[in-house]
Amino acid sequence: MIQDRNIICIASNWFYDPTSKHHLMKLLSRHNHVIWVNYHASRKPQWSARDAGAMVGKIRQIIQGPRQVAESITVVTPLVVPLPGNRAVASLNAELLVRQIRSVLNDLPERPTQLWSFAPDVDYLCGRFDEELRLYYCVDEFSRFVGYDAEQVLAAERRLAERADLLIVTSQALLEAKRSLHSRVALVSHGVDAEHFRTALRSTGPIPLEIRELPRPVLGFWGLIQDWVDLDLLEAVARRRPQWSIVLIGEAAADVGRLHRFPNVRLLGRRHYQKLPEYARGMDIGIIPFRVNDLTRAVNPIKLREYLSAGLPVVSTPLPEVASYDRMVRVADTPETFVEACEAAVLEAKADVAGRARRARHEAMLQETWEAKLAVIEQHVQAALAARSPRAAAIAVG
Repeated sequence: MIQDRNIICIASNWFYDPTSKHHLMKLLSRHNHVIWVNYHASRKPQWSARDAGAMVGKIRQIIQGPRQVAESITVVTPLVVPLPGNRAVASLNAELLVRQIRSVLNDLPERPTQLWSFAPDVDYLCGRFDEELRLYYCVDEFSRFVGYDAEQVLAAERRLAERADLLIVTSQALLEAKRSLHSRVALVSHGVDAEHFRTALRSTGPIPLEIRELPRPVLGFWGLIQDWVDLDLLEAVARRRPQWSIVLIGEAAADVGRLHRFPNVRLLGRRHYQKLPEYARGMDIGIIPFRVNDLTRAVNPIKLREYLSAGLPVVSTPLPEVASYDRMVRVADTPETFVEACEAAVLEAKADVAGRARRARHEAMLQETWEAKLAVIEQHVQAALAARSPRAAAIAVG
């Protein structure tokens, strides 16, 4: 167990919907203090309403200063300049970040520090806090995100890897892409809060009014609606089966205007994570309608395990990380086969009168909890620490 440490976590916005970072850091905060840094300098802002709104939100957070969001979690939104690739700006950002993080560290008990970065471009922080461990936690192929400079991201990632003690990746594609960056690269797939989604299995319980009376079957999706979501596929399904209901939960960062033409498509916007099991109870199928490209081939969708933990049958496009769940997930790569897969899933759900299949899906996820994933990560951390100092490793993980 990692304990009695100050853990600096370089990540995306704490106030976004829960990601792997949130789940892991909440667990680590039980025995450590986490300084979560809302890092926002990996991409140059674009002239868009969404980026403008994000910048206003960031400025408000910066003005508020460090926030204690839990007993052992402090969130810092740093004042930095989002101009990646500029050496002078990188130097400035380094000094700004170090100063702001140290201001929080100075108020904490003096104990060993670890640096965990979920961002690929903060190599300049390595060594600035006398950290005993530097971990690069790679959850995406960042160079493939729209708006990112691929060459700059890959160069920064190489520099970070050179200074890290351990790389964690979350998909086989990422393992293959990053294994040459470091001698110690470990594949640890995402986990799930199975207990949270277990409540969706109850035969009785609240279903949100906005989906309670929708025509069945209800095809449900939750997550960010970004350019990797296949809107063409969703439109085709909506057109082919107008009697079905398609429910999309999440912020729309892509232009979803064309979906509003279909009365059987409901775009609900963001809903609180705590409410997702209630929405799942009103769904018949969980869908993952992602485009398959260089970005999504490296994706390990957390929603897959969340759907299964909620007992939902799943229909997905052919993402590589879905393949190992072929006994519980139907895969389709065209609108026609996607509709057919959904029809088969609906028939299976109707036949599951006693709920055995729903419970079986949930039980299959009990081995994939975030606690189980953290235990594996801790073993890799212990090995990395032992490579640096056997005594430090023994003290760090008990």
